[in-house]
Amino acid sequence: METGVQLVQAENDTSTGAHVPYKEIIGSLMYVATATQPDIAFAVSALAQFAQDPARPHWEAAKCVIRYLKGTRHLELIYGATNTGIFRYTDADHASQYHQHSILGYAFLINGGVVSWSSKKQSIVALSMTEVEYVAATHAAKEALWLCSFLGEITRPLSLPIMLNCDNQSTIALSKDSQFHARTKHIDLHFHFICETMSNGIIAITYCPTQIMVADILTKLLNHGKTGEHAGSLGLLPP
Repeated sequence: METGVQLVQAENDTSTGAHVPYKEIIGSLMYVATATQPDIAFAVSALAQFAQDPARPHWEAAKCVIRYLKGTRHLELIYGATNTGIFRYTDADHASQYHQHSILGYAFLINGGVVSWSSKKQSIVALSMTEVEYVAATHAAKEALWLCSFLGEITRPLSLPIMLNCDNQSTIALSKDSQFHARTKHIDLHFHFICETMSNGIIAITYCPTQIMVADILTKLLNHGKTGEHAGSLGLLPP
């Protein structure tokens, strides 16, 4: 999808409606986004919100994703291209969509190839960028614990703590501090799970500059250069 595109709910727009196979296209794109191409996960998540009442802008945006897939059909998820071990990224985008809910994303890579990723609209309306990233880190931590347990069963137990890369310094500081503050007391208790895992030495969060935050592609629309760069970082490479 083009950078800067803001899709909104159609109002009395019947120019497309049931005349195009929008739901079928979105269903097919969802399969691709969850199975082989994480680089379209954000776009597909955004388009899926209009499946019940699509208008022409939504249909045109969906065709953009299909054209992108045609142009990148030579890419494959490559595992073992590097011997860098496990990398884990968490990121979020604050209220850039019309629904005002933030988008969270995380990506887990093993030896250069992504094995688990998510691009999802948060269920709550966050009040600050710190809260957005904090909630995203909590979801990433839960996935990290499951992945650590799974890999421990099929390979060998992983060393602790599990490192998460985050590009928000205030979120990192809040996660390390188990004290509740006036500005964060409204955050639901179950999101403070990240603090407990850090205090127990299971999870650790480190800073990752936004320029190299791989999960950025899962939370917002990026320009052509950044999209290609992050797709390659996820392991989508020519065979």
